[in-house]
Amino acid sequence: MGGDRIFSPISATEEGSSSEQDFPHESVIPSFSSGDENGSVINGESGLDFSPAGRQISLSFEAAERQRRKVYLEVFRSYEELRHRSERLEEAKSKILSYTPGSWIEKVAGIDLTDYNVPKTTTLLLIGPKGSGKSSLVNKISRVLEDDEFASDRAQVSYDISTGDGTYFLHEYLIPRGSGSFCLYDSRGLSDDSLENLKILNRWMTKGVHHGELVKRKSDCSSLKGQLKCKAQKSTCNPTQARKINFVIFVVNGLSVLELMDGDDETKKSYTDMIVTTFNNPLLSFKDDKPVIVVTHGDLLSLCDRVRVRVHLGKLLGVPPTRQIFDIPESNDSVVALTIVDMLRYSLEHADRNLPGKDRLSNKMYRSSLQYLLLLLVLGIAIVYQIRGADFRCHSSEIHLDEATGSIPNKRKVSERADFHSHLPEIHFDWRATRHLWLGSDVE
Repeated sequence: MGGDRIFSPISATEEGSSSEQDFPHESVIPSFSSGDENGSVINGESGLDFSPAGRQISLSFEAAERQRRKVYLEVFRSYEELRHRSERLEEAKSKILSYTPGSWIEKVAGIDLTDYNVPKTTTLLLIGPKGSGKSSLVNKISRVLEDDEFASDRAQVSYDISTGDGTYFLHEYLIPRGSGSFCLYDSRGLSDDSLENLKILNRWMTKGVHHGELVKRKSDCSSLKGQLKCKAQKSTCNPTQARKINFVIFVVNGLSVLELMDGDDETKKSYTDMIVTTFNNPLLSFKDDKPVIVVTHGDLLSLCDRVRVRVHLGKLLGVPPTRQIFDIPESNDSVVALTIVDMLRYSLEHADRNLPGKDRLSNKMYRSSLQYLLLLLVLGIAIVYQIRGADFRCHSSEIHLDEATGSIPNKRKVSERADFHSHLPEIHFDWRATRHLWLGSDVE
């Protein structure tokens, strides 16, 4: 978003060197226990504790320690796997570029594509704290899928979050440019007040999002409210179509998370609480699927710290760090590009998986109503046909009676009558005249 930070290109060089170095040995994984290489827990005062209670605690601690080390190693190895898979980047990108809404729906329980309410455009909402890097992520995604590293920024990015205005309006970005398959919605940074976040997110997730919508809060100071009012007047436009959110991308600043991990400041704890509360908001989940997480600013951290951040977020938010947390630093290389593609595929697949189904009862009633309407239409046509046939027979009888009495029918009158009947939408039948005909009265 507008509060994103731009950093020195030196970080890209550091990132390149870190991506080519050998992955750290297990010894660099942080350990919170003292013990031998097999994980034995040692009592610092009296040595090993062989009591039943001590052995139980020791076994539980060993299991937790091994699980923790296993997770760290999996995250470490995921970087190496990305480096090997980056050779197939173009193949992975082609799958995203060929995506259409609903194309990745899983056909289960006999449900077909026609049983879902498939949107014209899949909408992914980006949310996160101010300065987390949402707008920068939009620009990076756009460049990767458009194969243009030198394209100008589509989303406004601030140089410094302390002086930058940030993003105050919702912005829609079709990905790639001009496509209608899916779009990203950049949003204003989250408030420190979780209740304000809840109110705004509730509106977005239930009523949809509008391009150009001003995101204002009660907690905004009077000067900011005046500035936003002025900006809103300058950007006056016709109301846009509401987009229903199909999935959420939660963006966090990796450097900020690391500072939270290593600090005890009360303000930082409230920041953590805000992230946890917002992420666990059921409005952001689709059935059992929670938002995908993107960690930014990893180019400012060592590889070990980036791993620590992902593991910490996985434990904090209850999601697997290797499959649902994506590390996207400010670097332009094939590994980062593939990470972006993987993140988009995860998001789009889960968006399709959770598309709302059509109401079968209302659909059945609609089909029944349509059948009844068709039946009434056929009956109406049959009735009209019968009436017109009777009218034609009556006219034939009239002419036949005139010939039988020896009088010549008035051709002008007959032609006018025919013309009269052909132009009227409703058929008029003179039963009294017909009665006289059948009684043998003279008819001119």
